[in-house]
Amino acid sequence: MQVKCPQCFKQVTWNSESPYRPFCSKRCQLIDLGEWADEQKAIPCGASKDAETASPEIDVEDIEAMLSQQNDDFFNQ
Repeated sequence: MQVKCPQCFKQVTWNSESPYRPFCSKRCQLIDLGEWADEQKAIPCGASKDAETASPEIDVEDIEAMLSQQNDDFFNQ
C-alpha cells in the first residue's frame, strides 16, 4: 500500500521495510515530532477535566473564608 508522508507528501510504501512509516525518512519524522513538542500541532479536545469538575460559583473569597474557619493546627503541622 502507498501513503503520502504527512510532512513532505512523498509516496511511502506502508510495510515492515519502511521503519519511519508513515514518514518517508527520519528527518520528516523528527520535523513532525518537533512541531508537536513546540505545540504547533495539537489534538482538539473539549474542556479539561478540571474545568468540568470545578464549581464555578466558588471564588477566592469563598475559599479564604472556608480556610479561615479551619483549626489553626492544620496550618502549623
